[in-house]
Amino acid sequence: MTSIALTQFSHGGGCGCKIAPGLLGEILSRAPQGLVPPELMVGLETSDDAAVYRLNETQALVATTDFFTPIVDDPRDFGRIAATNALSDIYAMGGTPIMALALVGMPIAKLPPEVIGQVLAGGAEVCRAAGIPIAGGHSIDLLEPIYGLVALGLVHPDRVHRNADGRAGDVLVLGKPLGVGILSAALKKGVLDAAGYAEMLRHTTRLNTVGMALGTLPGVHAMTDVTGFGLAGHLLEICRGSGLGAHVALADVPMIGAAAAFAQQGIVTGASGRNWAAYGASVTLPADAAAWQQVMVSDPQTSGGLLVSCAPEAVDAVLAAFHADGFAEAAVVGTLQAGAAEITFV
Repeated sequence: MTSIALTQFSHGGGCGCKIAPGLLGEILSRAPQGLVPPELMVGLETSDDAAVYRLNETQALVATTDFFTPIVDDPRDFGRIAATNALSDIYAMGGTPIMALALVGMPIAKLPPEVIGQVLAGGAEVCRAAGIPIAGGHSIDLLEPIYGLVALGLVHPDRVHRNADGRAGDVLVLGKPLGVGILSAALKKGVLDAAGYAEMLRHTTRLNTVGMALGTLPGVHAMTDVTGFGLAGHLLEICRGSGLGAHVALADVPMIGAAAAFAQQGIVTGASGRNWAAYGASVTLPADAAAWQQVMVSDPQTSGGLLVSCAPEAVDAVLAAFHADGFAEAAVVGTLQAGAAEITFV
């Protein structure tokens, strides 16, 4: 089992295998609009993290699905990362997960049952840590391995935190450092050492449970998690949904040190370039910014951190919530301001 490298079966890994944002937008624009009942509080309109459906005056159902190809070779670690990433969308809405269904696609002729079982065991381990069951799922025989979850949660309708609810003057707080995609690229090239791999796992398997606490704090207006489109891409979704611009201090953005070093050596993912091609026209970097810094802000994150837009008077409480839940690198990175839906890094 240990001789099988899962990443050899996939053309891209983790959230880096997402369809690029520009192409995704074109595809969705061609799809007919479905029913939009009044109970649907959050749907397709702002590319939010999960759908939200009001059940009654005190409960709304949060529903999401997320799966991807292997980002690491170890099957148990792949299952852990994929499950953590999927549950993040529930937390990003301020919700509490209640149940999950497994989505499994495996090349049955190439992977033995014990390897596939370890993938499922990793996902189940994370769901146990989140306090929820995996109550079913679906599996198919596929050329590339994929694993993920349909995740369901609950939230009070008054505490739903969309990515479109930012306000002018809000402060932006990022919960995890950037660079997971670059570490995955280094892993594929065989240059990521044991310490770097441990650092990658530390971030990608940390559940964003802090979202439940953040959802109850006064002054927290918008939340999202930073995943396949990178920090710039997901912040642009907040800007466009909220009708605001953003100013971000590049020096204040937390970054994984090893990832920054790899980026300076030219070890990057193809997805970061596709991301930048899709939205770079709406992002301004400082004139003296290096190429590797552009890569870092467009680097696809797998199981990335929560990005919070909150009132200035709520910043201390937001940071305290992050730190109390173990997110030591959480930091203020910028502000939202009136203006065009663009990002200016300073």
